[in-house]
Amino acid sequence: MELQEMYRRDLNLLIALQVLLQENSVSKAAIRLNLSQSAMSRVLARLRQLLDDPLFIRQGAQLIPTERAISLGAALEQPLQNMGQLLTQQGFDPARCTTHFTLATTDYAMQTVLPFALPRIYREAPHIALEFVPLQHDNLLAQLTSEGCDMAICRPTAASAPLIHETLGLVGVSCLVSHHHPLANSELSIDDYLAYPHAMIAISDGVKQLLDNALEAYPPKKQILRAYHLESALAIVDTLPLIITVPADLAYLVAERHQLVIKPLPFEFKPFQYSLAWHPRSEHAAPQQWLRQVIQQECGHLMDSRIRTMGLG
Repeated sequence: MELQEMYRRDLNLLIALQVLLQENSVSKAAIRLNLSQSAMSRVLARLRQLLDDPLFIRQGAQLIPTERAISLGAALEQPLQNMGQLLTQQGFDPARCTTHFTLATTDYAMQTVLPFALPRIYREAPHIALEFVPLQHDNLLAQLTSEGCDMAICRPTAASAPLIHETLGLVGVSCLVSHHHPLANSELSIDDYLAYPHAMIAISDGVKQLLDNALEAYPPKKQILRAYHLESALAIVDTLPLIITVPADLAYLVAERHQLVIKPLPFEFKPFQYSLAWHPRSEHAAPQQWLRQVIQQECGHLMDSRIRTMGLG
């Protein structure tokens, strides 16, 4: 039977049938369903018409179900139980969650903040699966609807209604130079910044545009490399006197490990907001609510503390 045909049937009658089978009494079934006895009798009449079967044979004060009624009752038991569970608000337990989450993220988020949230995420929900896909700023709405992403971590750009955004924290930009760079032990001036070759690492198009806007009154810098990950810049840092422009968090994380020196930008550049974004369709889904809360707490706290530590906020 097609769904539209089922829609035209009064499926509440099937619940009444199950109650009648349990009670074997019109009067007792009427009490359970908060109906008068006459109304319950009319329900039974409608059931007989719907199912083309007597369903019950009266024997004294008791109703004896027909073979068809018994068969229908057995077939209805599990579907009605499942329907009851669907309609009952279940408490969410992350320890039992087996959801596969897909997150659209920038390279910055993947390298500098998300790894610090993963231990708590898997400690609380060891059976979930996480998949990270590259964030597409121009296609964000589609990623969070038809392309199956549950949430995104990014810098808000153009208007993106109906998406919901929750600020995680501020992100700054810093420079890195090798410990043997000519400027390693001196202050980085704007003239120096423009004179030396540049690498831009984990900087999105939007943030690059912010940097370009801040430098629009100056001659263009000598950018020779732009990449997602730091390894490509590290490969040539001993070959060229490279200035590496990176998100400040990334500079904070890698400087000591790779014997690099952090330099502040030699021009005014305000930290920008990073957000967690999701579609309203996921707003009230318990697994998504839990994961959003963990990311907001762990990543937000981390970003805030780093901004204060680096003196950028």
